[in-house]
Amino acid sequence: MINVQNLTFRYSATSFQLRVPEFSLDDNERVAIVGPSGSGKTTLLNLIAGILTPDEGAIDVDGTNVSALSDVQRRRFRASTIGFVFQDFALLDYLSARQNILYPYRITPALTLTSEARERAEALAVSCGIGDKLDRHPSALSQGEQQRVAICRALVTQPKLILSDEATGNLDPDSKARILDLLFEQASEAGAAFLAVTHDHELLPRFGRVLDFAQFRQEATA
Repeated sequence: MINVQNLTFRYSATSFQLRVPEFSLDDNERVAIVGPSGSGKTTLLNLIAGILTPDEGAIDVDGTNVSALSDVQRRRFRASTIGFVFQDFALLDYLSARQNILYPYRITPALTLTSEARERAEALAVSCGIGDKLDRHPSALSQGEQQRVAICRALVTQPKLILSDEATGNLDPDSKARILDLLFEQASEAGAAFLAVTHDHELLPRFGRVLDFAQFRQEATA
């Protein structure tokens, strides 16, 4: 599903530099990424998703060289292939929770908003405990509820790859377990790979593999 080779990325005007000589993720695999803050974990997810582009190297996702696509092509590929749970949620406040969940269908011609997709959004919201809050806007939701909206949005298109940046970070222990169950269940049903950044080491035994970012050569931001 993912194949990264000789990846290098730098943020301008900082000393940060991320180098990933090699990284791969198989279909249906569940991998957690751990490491200190500022080490580049979120940056790697953004590079895989095509939000950022590498200075050097190649990123292949589901047979597509993401780093070689244009901005428009990367956006469409991301919407149709990747479900991304962002650490800051990235919700649009002028849209309701329901509209935020279904937003991928509004931004790419590759997706068609069907009655089945609407029903799936409703079912996901119920599973996440926000079924009664779909008509509320993000500003009227708690942080935990906003996080659940973001999770539903990432899953609604039944993506082949799920990227999660601290998806359970704003949830209580019981909710963390339930949400992780949902993420794993949806990944299994869609035959999707699951790559998650987490600081919660209690969750690590549930993953098939743990990637420690200390193995990569990096320089943190000064």
